[in-house]
Amino acid sequence: MKFIFLFFAVNFVLFAAYAQETTGKNLFLIPHQSMSERWELEHKYHRGIFNITPYKPVFVTAGRRSDKPNIRPYSENPMYSQPTDIKYNNYEAKFQFSLKTKVIYGMFGSKADLWVGYTQKAHWQIYNTDLSRPFRELNYEPEIILNVPAKLDLGFIDLKMFGVIFNHQSNGRSLPLSRSWNRIIGYAGFERKNVQVTLRGWHRLPDEDDENPLVTSYIGHGEGVFVYNLGRHQVSAVATSAFNLSQPGRGSLLLSYSLPIVNNFRLQAQFSTGYGETLVDYNHAQTTFGISASLIEW
Repeated sequence: MKFIFLFFAVNFVLFAAYAQETTGKNLFLIPHQSMSERWELEHKYHRGIFNITPYKPVFVTAGRRSDKPNIRPYSENPMYSQPTDIKYNNYEAKFQFSLKTKVIYGMFGSKADLWVGYTQKAHWQIYNTDLSRPFRELNYEPEIILNVPAKLDLGFIDLKMFGVIFNHQSNGRSLPLSRSWNRIIGYAGFERKNVQVTLRGWHRLPDEDDENPLVTSYIGHGEGVFVYNLGRHQVSAVATSAFNLSQPGRGSLLLSYSLPIVNNFRLQAQFSTGYGETLVDYNHAQTTFGISASLIEW
């Protein structure tokens, strides 16, 4: 138990230090940012290039419970199927960090900016002494993002930006648990007052050695991120869908609520259900719930 406490204490201190060191602007201590601020859509928000800024949520979950752990990951490609059960616990730790930086401002004389982003998510069987507390899954997700500012009043909401992303996601594992895929993602971001909506649709690029052939059939072909901010409180939903009426119930839903405690420390509750919580779980459905220490929200 001392080891477990030390792990979470060290992670919290590191995350807090990271937040405090952000170019003197304390980006993590202010109320939730608008899309214009976060993506520097207007000249007054431009902070230059090669400055690290928030991307996706950053959090540490001490306890996440699954109703159905994926004890025998499998793939439609038989080379990538686990032959025997792995005695995973229902409870594990989960943490994620995510950042981005602008590398080109005003590409080719236009308003488009080029960004690179990186997100890493870990699921750790820290309470599983029988297996010596292994990391069950690590997902690595680098991205190249071409983002274009926009101003279009749609009546009930405003189009603020759109763009295209090259996305790679993998878990860095060897046979039979290796999983990876590459995508071209088109997206659009909308905002009105305290509401933000980002819609993303993707095309999976062909893979000669396909480790997860039906990944889009389970995880889906697109997602919507819906965010409601009230001061420093935030409610968010991330939903994916396969858009296939012949296979209802696929995709996923992640609901989050964060409650401010002090400075950049927030208490967050997360509920998820469906497929693809991690890449190795792309074709495995489960329902999970966890309580997190959160430093960055959407």
